[in-house]
Amino acid sequence: MTKQRSAKSRSSRTPDSHGARRYPRVARVNQALREVLAEELEVIDDDRLTLVTITGIDADPDFRHATVYFSALTGSRGIEGAAAALVDHRIKLQGAVGRELRLKRTPLLSFEADPAIIEGDKIESIIKTMLRSPEPDRDIQSEAETSSVATTE
Repeated sequence: MTKQRSAKSRSSRTPDSHGARRYPRVARVNQALREVLAEELEVIDDDRLTLVTITGIDADPDFRHATVYFSALTGSRGIEGAAAALVDHRIKLQGAVGRELRLKRTPLLSFEADPAIIEGDKIESIIKTMLRSPEPDRDIQSEAETSSVATTE
């Protein structure tokens, strides 16, 4: 029985010692794809890709497809232009992935604007409008304070 226990304990420790459970292969490949694509974007000479950042990659577990999330600092028109430029350069980007990474198959890349960035911009604009507009609660509170001061005098 002790031999079975020691075999079990060794087999249960093996994945942890290599970090496979803590950092799965898909996550490692996503990070490698992000690095390769970011480096390749620096080389591409296209004005529409000037302020574009690759924010994340979501590859399928079989690596047939990968969604590339990006942000552009040039506003909504910049995002549309960047999306069109990324689609135009998709084959070149996939070629770079194929050259740089040793994968069984190169994933088909699709591009989407990062929804987290878009939602963050919406929240920021809401906060800015709230800060610009006078708060009615403060006006009521200041009126109440002045009226209480006037009644005590």
